[in-house]
Amino acid sequence: MTTEQTQLPSVPPPAMESCRKKKTDNATFLQDVKDHIDEFLDASMDEHKTCFKKTISKMFGMSKIVAERNAAENKGVESSLPLRTVVSD
Repeated sequence: MTTEQTQLPSVPPPAMESCRKKKTDNATFLQDVKDHIDEFLDASMDEHKTCFKKTISKMFGMSKIVAERNAAENKGVESSLPLRTVVSD
């Protein structure tokens, strides 16, 4: 009995949406900040929890993607220095 393992090509997860909803695209910076603060204060605890979980999973997902990309780029490359066995004065 033989078992075969097939590797599926790694597909990056889809970009996650922001928890924040912009009211207007052409708002000034101060209007945007005010809207963001109002939205934060008016959000329920469940909305805060959901947004926090999304943000944390997004951060860890990105760090995993970056680590995998770096590992793939550095695969097969190894750096070594000669070993010195004699200490000179």
